[in-house]
Amino acid sequence: MSVTLLKNCPALPNIPWEERPQGCSDVVWRYSGNPIIPRDLLPTSNSIFNSAVVPFKGRFAGVFRCDDKRRVMQLHRGFSDDGLHWQIEAERIHWQCDDPEVGHWIYGYDPRVVWIEDRYYITWCNAYAGWPTIGVGYTYDFETFYQLENAFLPYNRNGVLFPRRINGNYAMLSRPSDRGHTPFGDIYYSESPDMCYWGRHRFVMGTAGGWQSTKIGAGPVPIETTEGWLLIYHGVLTSCNGFVYSMGAALLDLDQPWKVIRRGAPYLMSPQKLYECVGDVPNVVFPCAALVDGATGRVAIYYGAADTVTALAFARVDELVDFVTSNAM
Repeated sequence: MSVTLLKNCPALPNIPWEERPQGCSDVVWRYSGNPIIPRDLLPTSNSIFNSAVVPFKGRFAGVFRCDDKRRVMQLHRGFSDDGLHWQIEAERIHWQCDDPEVGHWIYGYDPRVVWIEDRYYITWCNAYAGWPTIGVGYTYDFETFYQLENAFLPYNRNGVLFPRRINGNYAMLSRPSDRGHTPFGDIYYSESPDMCYWGRHRFVMGTAGGWQSTKIGAGPVPIETTEGWLLIYHGVLTSCNGFVYSMGAALLDLDQPWKVIRRGAPYLMSPQKLYECVGDVPNVVFPCAALVDGATGRVAIYYGAADTVTALAFARVDELVDFVTSNAM
């Protein structure tokens, strides 16, 4: 196994963790207590999934997709001492925004959260004029949330920020789409000097057959390593029973992240457990967040299962990079 060093990644000694089960050879393995967040954790929730968490003041905080019993997609904040047991606020996040056009809330889903410089930035799939685009906001304390301009015109999903500026600019991955449950989708890269005006759009990678033959989208915030940006992403296969969402990985160039160094051909994990195969949307593994311990290279991956519950899986950075390298397409 090669030695992969993490860059700009602090130690996280209290990362939620469970060792690989005896006899398991998988690069990514599931937490034995899955799902960690049930669909009905809140009295008003139909489902809680596709959510993002970060370390926060020695504990953990996050922004959670909670579809309520009207089936309206909402974003709620939550806190945890151990990253496993979560207290999610019953009231949705109310964003402060100077522009009533931007701040007019319709729905929001599939958030990502990342610390950049002096605050936590949140991206999510936001409704503008009733159609999906990438919403952007931030918080300093997970108490007050500020909404900025939407990053792009509709239609777009899966906006994922890099954890630092690249060549002086903020950087984001996204997946241009359409009005519906998109039957296509490639990953693109964009830059911004101020988190408001986005441009320099570049194609990163597209579909590639098999488990990722219909569409792909960025997952957790990319992890900076000496081998490149480690990107965990989802890929979709159209089966005779509908879409099947699985998890894969690729390495992107550190200075020009729209350039793919290597990309794994097999999936890392596919929906195989009951809570991944049965739910509001069957057969979905959808990664949205990854905690990383810079001292040990341990990774805890949070993912939505069957668009219904939140689950957790584990990996090691060395093994993920080796997987991509040894199984490159």
